[in-house]
Amino acid sequence: MAKGVKTIAIAGAGSIGCYVGGCLALAGRQVILLARPRIDSALRKDGLRITDLDGHDRLIKPDGLSVTAEPAVALPGADVILVTVKSGATEEMAALIAAHARSDVVVVSLQNGVDNADRLRATLTGPRVLAGMVPFNVVQSPGSELPLRVHRASAGKVMIEDGVPGLVDLLDVEGLAAGTHGDMTAVLWGKLLLNLNNALVALSGLPLAAELADRRWRLILAGQIDEALAAMKASGVEPARIAGLPPALLPSLLRLPDWLFKLLARRMLAIDPQARSSMWDDLQRGRTTEIGELQGAVLGLAQKAGTPAPLLNSVTALVRAAETARLGSPGLAPEQVAPPGGFRSA
Repeated sequence: MAKGVKTIAIAGAGSIGCYVGGCLALAGRQVILLARPRIDSALRKDGLRITDLDGHDRLIKPDGLSVTAEPAVALPGADVILVTVKSGATEEMAALIAAHARSDVVVVSLQNGVDNADRLRATLTGPRVLAGMVPFNVVQSPGSELPLRVHRASAGKVMIEDGVPGLVDLLDVEGLAAGTHGDMTAVLWGKLLLNLNNALVALSGLPLAAELADRRWRLILAGQIDEALAAMKASGVEPARIAGLPPALLPSLLRLPDWLFKLLARRMLAIDPQARSSMWDDLQRGRTTEIGELQGAVLGLAQKAGTPAPLLNSVTALVRAAETARLGSPGLAPEQVAPPGGFRSA
């Protein structure tokens, strides 16, 4: 990127967006947050608190933040736009960027799923659009807690598609490690394998660490990953290594006895004890989840390739039912999630 002060717009300042934007602002970057009215009001009144798994606790006072609920204010002056909305709002945000941003802006998708960058590109014919991947969980404090706090509950480096010199240097700051990757398609499919667990956290209502510590839930995750790997192989998709192990070995690791899994998967279990998934949060707030962009993406591959995916179908149906009920997490037991026939144990 050309030298000089760059303005970074966070397009969708929810949990991830507030954390990313907060870290950048604390590092002295020029940042403007585009937020929903509730978050806009909270940040203007009391500022933003940034905490993480490593024990850091930093506060940005209201006068240290630039925040708005108006796209016409946030987007026109941006040199870089980081898109952090849920996948279901991708086309809406693309239309706002097209209407308000400069044609030479760099747009980075920091969203779950595998096709959001392509969906942005379908609308944004002028701006450079790059795929990105956020590996960590961010938990937002309850609305009653002020200042609003966003807490990074796990570790990892944000990966961004290579191709714009200087972009990673702009974004790589304390609390927000960033790097580039030459094959973001592989990275996004590798991350999606791990994101198949989001639905299990949502259905169980358990914190992520507690859910992963229970082999019964891990067997369901392993079964989903088996189905996903079969569909990917049949479709010529090669997922990248994300969690330290080659993707093909993840199901075997997940099926280990609890004591051995805890011993060997310390990196996977390095999670804040209270962290849950964004899909759980969506159910709690009565919002549409990203099940269609996660399990649904694999089901699309499986259907085209003709590979079976009964467990992915079962999990998807249960999440859809919970969305319709609008009663929050259904608090299911693992036996209520597995399809007829029980778990595969080896």
